[in-house]
Amino acid sequence: MNASTDTSKKSTSTRGFASMDPEKQRAIARKGGESVPHEKRSFSQNPGLAAEAGRKGGQSVNPNKRSFSRNHTLASEAGRKGGHASHGGPRKAAPSEG
Repeated sequence: MNASTDTSKKSTSTRGFASMDPEKQRAIARKGGESVPHEKRSFSQNPGLAAEAGRKGGQSVNPNKRSFSRNHTLASEAGRKGGHASHGGPRKAAPSEG
């Protein structure tokens, strides 16, 4: 029987970021954050600049299309849908020991 068509065996990839040890993943992710010199991280140095940039981004949207700022329920619903789409729905609680 060909190994590629045998579905009874569980295969786990040893390739890719997701298959790495969590500590190794953290080390790699940390390097990404360190790649930008501290003095070039303007938003971390200047919260006012970050706030101004966020404000400009919000103002560039047509006021008639800023529905989330006017409708909290709509924003909550959209966030919930996004969470379901990216995480496969609500998480189930792990069985408690005891």
